[in-house]
Amino acid sequence: MKLSVVIITYNEEKNIARCIDSVKGVANEVIVVDSFSSDKTQQICLSKQVVFIQNEFKGHIQQKNFALQYASYDYVLALDADEALSDRLRNSILSVKENFEYDAYSFHRLTNYCGKWIKHCGWYPDTKVRLWNKNKGAWGGENPHDKVILQKNTSLLKLKGDLLHYSYHTFREHISQIQSFTDISAREAFKSGKKSSIAMVILKPILKFFQSYFLKLGFLDGFYGFVVCINASYTKFLKYLKLYELYKHEHDS
Repeated sequence: MKLSVVIITYNEEKNIARCIDSVKGVANEVIVVDSFSSDKTQQICLSKQVVFIQNEFKGHIQQKNFALQYASYDYVLALDADEALSDRLRNSILSVKENFEYDAYSFHRLTNYCGKWIKHCGWYPDTKVRLWNKNKGAWGGENPHDKVILQKNTSLLKLKGDLLHYSYHTFREHISQIQSFTDISAREAFKSGKKSSIAMVILKPILKFFQSYFLKLGFLDGFYGFVVCINASYTKFLKYLKLYELYKHEHDS
């Protein structure tokens, strides 16, 4: 059985080599769809002898579905550039690849945050479907939080091993992405008719911190767990504040 690996990139020179190297021996082809990076992403990819395609970025879901079109084989493994297969997950994939008996496969994702592996906070186990028969599902969800949507009656097996996610190298990177992602998520929520209120702006962040830090044991991850949970709360605050602003602007105009 053969397997296509598909990756989307934009200015990922810090991560892309690790991602590609982790699928050696697993992938029969690696396809990278890039959003016109201005760093060394293209040079690194071409040095790794992947199929390199450039396409205008119109959203995470749109870009990932665009990449699927270029997969030569039915079974695809979709990775983000800041992800890599652990040795155990690589061996699990090699085992099922001998004969894909299931339509789709899921596994846990373990995130490295500023050098610390986060084992709680709602970040682990972060189960993802990333290996599947492309005829049985496609990317969906709500930008920027994409996910694979499988068809009904699709068979699914959970694999052993973690997908390693190297998320943020600095706190500043995280805060910058929160600003960007909440812009996108607020707009998407507004387009789909979702509403916000002053009560939601106040209560959603409080509930998120309580859930992440206490119910999901974020305190066990120490200082970095506290930072992750605070930022999760801040993300909720900004999303609902921006959504409230959009909703209020529409009704005031």
